Amino acid sequence: MADSTIPLPKTGIELADVVRRFGPKHTSQYGHKMMPSQKRALTDIAACCTEELGGRRYRCDDCQESFWRFHSCRNRACPKCQRKRTREWLGQREAELLPCDYFHAVATVPSELHDAFRRDQKFMYGLLMRVSAQAVKELCAKKRHLGGVPGILSVLHTWNGRLGYHPHVHMLITAGGISPDGQHWEPARGEFLVPVAVLSKKIAAKFRDAVKEERPDVFRAIPARVWKREWVSFLKHYGHGNDAVLNYLSRYVLRIAISNARILAMDETHVTFRWKDRSTDTWQTTRLDGVEFLRRFLQHVLPRGFHKIRYYGLWHHSKRQLSSRAWLLLVLQKPTDLQRPMKIADLIEAIGQLALFEDRQCTDDDNDHAESPCCPHCGSSRTTLLAEWPPPVTIR
Repeated sequence: MADSTIPLPKTGIELADVVRRFGPKHTSQYGHKMMPSQKRALTDIAACCTEELGGRRYRCDDCQESFWRFHSCRNRACPKCQRKRTREWLGQREAELLPCDYFHAVATVPSELHDAFRRDQKFMYGLLMRVSAQAVKELCAKKRHLGGVPGILSVLHTWNGRLGYHPHVHMLITAGGISPDGQHWEPARGEFLVPVAVLSKKIAAKFRDAVKEERPDVFRAIPARVWKREWVSFLKHYGHGNDAVLNYLSRYVLRIAISNARILAMDETHVTFRWKDRSTDTWQTTRLDGVEFLRRFLQHVLPRGFHKIRYYGLWHHSKRQLSSRAWLLLVLQKPTDLQRPMKIADLIEAIGQLALFEDRQCTDDDNDHAESPCCPHCGSSRTTLLAEWPPPVTIR
């Protein structure tokens, strides 16, 4: 399939360019150690928005030029595909947000555990997410802290700015919760939710006990000094209402290890990218061998079937009725938080929307090509579909 109207490649370096140049060499060197999801990521990213995945040919109704729009790979590790998924996911979340303050928490693990995490990723990642949320719920249940069940959205990240291995969990927590009898909304006391030092110790203890009970073989391989170290956790009041929460979600939830915008240059042997130094709040640059760059990137491709976004407490799927009650209680307590007066019909509709609360995956085929694209030659939005490749299958 060749056409003279296919747009020329962009001048900016993308992850796909790095994969196409250094992917074969990386696979020959590390292929025997790669997970299936990592191999699939390389294949998908290299083919994303190219002839290999097929596409649609359009004609501009204004300048009469024709052009191809190729399909995306839809791999969750692909930075090009992730942008659209982020917009879609954020739109789906707006109906679920509670009109209250929120906290941002981060749970990390000592570096001595990194080898154990690498060897059994699904178990260790999932366990860290589970015990971190349990620790928050148990502390929030105490009357002296909150005395209620909060909503918790948990997100796994495995990287730092330089693409190093750094497993940690981000949690968005409602600044309040439903009382044990389900009749009251218990608000947090200002910018305090639970004591951070106690939270850190509780996460470490619960993680240790769970590994010892569920995977004694893994527990025996972990150095005893790990359990004596101080585990670092972070907890900070984040903000109020939809704007603060949507800002949080866009920053943390669907982020991947590196975006195309951070890749600055590539030559025959190396890749240069930028990263944010949090200690100085400045941007730095790093130049890596191309194979090493891909090795670092691929260690953050999660195992197939692993869910990096999970809900706990008030937002768990088993607590949908409580979540709806919490929303209604907050609306009745703080009607001024709403952008417009609420009617009974609106309340019923909103509560019905809460029943859709789940971590959806985008499954519509070619959803990113459902609307006619703008012409790359003149920018017009008036375009006409001419052909598809491969042709759509007709079901008889």
